[in-house]
Amino acid sequence: MTEPDSLVLVVEDEPQMRKFIRASLTSHGYRVLEAQRVSEAVMLMTSQNPELVLLDLGLPDGDGIELTRSLREWSRVPILVISARGREEDKVEALDAGADDYVTKPFSADELLARIRALSRRTPAPADEPTVSFGDVTVDLASHVVTRAGASVRLTPTEWRILEVLLRHRDKLVTRETLLTEVWGPQYTTDTGYLRLYLSQLRKKLEPEPSAPRYLLTEAGMGYRFTTA
Repeated sequence: MTEPDSLVLVVEDEPQMRKFIRASLTSHGYRVLEAQRVSEAVMLMTSQNPELVLLDLGLPDGDGIELTRSLREWSRVPILVISARGREEDKVEALDAGADDYVTKPFSADELLARIRALSRRTPAPADEPTVSFGDVTVDLASHVVTRAGASVRLTPTEWRILEVLLRHRDKLVTRETLLTEVWGPQYTTDTGYLRLYLSQLRKKLEPEPSAPRYLLTEAGMGYRFTTA
């Protein structure tokens, strides 16, 4: 869990941005490692085991997207992309690669800290429903394990949190505002674009036909619903 005193790896080649992030995090009790290059980031990941990675996409010796894919081959550490690239296509590519969240520069210290807190937010699984199955997917709420046709499916912490909220409200409408509040916090109730991106990611991983979902449904203009009917 990322909370004060956690070790955060900041992968950013801009000195002023690193200084801003370091000051923002250390003033709230986080410990900070810094890397300017992909090679440095990999070395620190393997030697220091940070609990969160803040990752810029444009680095001198490589691309943050490729680094994300590489890290996801062996690590489940939360990755928060911090980038000047604000296009939806860039966000989708980062999420597809395995990033957990994406914040566009410039951003405030308060927003950065809120994003970090959101990544650490967890809700205990319901004791009376430890496992939910739909189609060829099985979700073990207690152990945070998802399988599809017997094969493990990796969800980012944010994807897991959204799925968990929907599963806990089976067959009920969950408004966009409710999901945004439970996953990111009350200050993000208007960021509906994030929900659309993450629901798209979940459908790609869990739905038989992501473009025609059967289980993770959109209620136009209102929110989302999980159903097995």
